[in-house]
Amino acid sequence: MGTTQLESVPEPKYWHLKTVLTEALDSEFSVGEILPNERDLAARFGVARATLRQALEQLELEGRLQRRRGVGTTVAPPRMGVALGTDQSAWPGAPGDTWNPVDCTPEVPRAAVATALETGPDETVHTVRRSRTVHGQPVAAELLYIPRVSVPDLSGIDAPSAAARARAVLRELQHLELERKESAVELGSARADDAKELDRLPGAPVLVVTTRFYARRRPAALSVATYRADTCRLTFVDSGGVQIHHDPHRRAS
Repeated sequence: MGTTQLESVPEPKYWHLKTVLTEALDSEFSVGEILPNERDLAARFGVARATLRQALEQLELEGRLQRRRGVGTTVAPPRMGVALGTDQSAWPGAPGDTWNPVDCTPEVPRAAVATALETGPDETVHTVRRSRTVHGQPVAAELLYIPRVSVPDLSGIDAPSAAARARAVLRELQHLELERKESAVELGSARADDAKELDRLPGAPVLVVTTRFYARRRPAALSVATYRADTCRLTFVDSGGVQIHHDPHRRAS
């Protein structure tokens, strides 16, 4: 690998380096291949390591690179996707839902969640944890918060496993008539617990889809779903829903 000097251009140096690196990824590297270390890359392009890191972080944000535990920085595969579901009349856990229940515990949620649910600051809610996989690879993790008032007939959960407890709460939620739901999407950084579940490093870019479900003219549940930004591509459709398109011929590493 030889040395490549960057041209003098008016745009920020790290941004120009990102463009040059993109061309190198397309012509010299294959999906899953490990990049040289930062010292060698910085020497090749004649830049400071701080500039190189800025360019690499931008490429990771755009889904071209992945940082993997115990491996290093690798070339990412093209984004794949999973359908988020656009049925405005379906509760989480309804038929056709592809999330996998993991656990359910009674917890006092953080203040922002309590505000969104319009519950008291010390009020306990059912916190359902779910996950999604595509081709056996983790692509999303969800925290679903359900106030006790939304499942009033669930006096206790007599279930043999954590996943069974989660399914029991979701079944009870189906008894409510869903009036509407609101969703928002934003870019974020993976927290330690999300990163572990999604097989990413803490701070890796993620897409956070927050959905609030309404019944009886009040919030009945809140979903906070965290998707790997390096593998997912969002498309907004006319119905107001959100979909992630999936090419079955492309796989994530």
